[in-house]
Amino acid sequence: MNLGLKGRIAVVAASSQGIGLATAEAFAAEGCRVAMCARNDRTLNAAAEKITETHKVEVLAEALDVSDAAAVSGFVSNVVSKFGGVDICVTNAGGPPAKGFLACTLEDWQRALEFNFLSTVYFAREVIPHMQRKRWGRIVTITSITTKQPVADLVLSNAVRAAVVGLVKSLANEFGKDGILVNNVGPGFTATDRLKELARARSVASGKTEQEMFDSWAADAPLRRLADPREVAETIVWLASERASYVTGQTVLVDGGLYKGL
Repeated sequence: MNLGLKGRIAVVAASSQGIGLATAEAFAAEGCRVAMCARNDRTLNAAAEKITETHKVEVLAEALDVSDAAAVSGFVSNVVSKFGGVDICVTNAGGPPAKGFLACTLEDWQRALEFNFLSTVYFAREVIPHMQRKRWGRIVTITSITTKQPVADLVLSNAVRAAVVGLVKSLANEFGKDGILVNNVGPGFTATDRLKELARARSVASGKTEQEMFDSWAADAPLRRLADPREVAETIVWLASERASYVTGQTVLVDGGLYKGL
């Protein structure tokens, strides 16, 4: 199936590892020019070099903190200078720490807000004017199944990511007339470093081994396994493609059926 993405310019945040990296690779495989960012420049540059060598596409990599509005603005400006615009923007950031409510400090709440909500605001503010000029654009946010079904010990994620869904719906409503589609992808339990962090926290609290935690999460999903980051990435690429041209304002769960609601 031709996704109609060859030559498009895709920005993927927090893309040095995990779902972000898998997403950058998936866009490159479709022939997109890819702009990647993450905080760790060594890991980021290694990932960018591998994508360039494998897929023979142009890649821009820049180390930055997505919670820094000025840094995001400068990054998008560099993308436009190098590639001539922005067609697709995938917002992403590392999840907040696994904690219960009373264990969360005010600093934890502020940091979660900055990383997991305001970072999306910063990217949207920068890319939407470029998309409006083309009358074509795709914004896809990466959040979590927590936007539909809260997860124990993830109160920061449960609360802050819900705000992203409200933003997605608002942007979809406001900018649909400009040909800009805005959607959210909510992964379930996915085999990433983030899940390893959660497994360690749960292991300490429950007395179970980390492997037992992984096994229990896999057992909760009807598919009886964890997701591979590439499975989330391919959903994101589809949402950004011409094949999803009438889909906007939606949250698509990639959770193996873990969500129990209708």
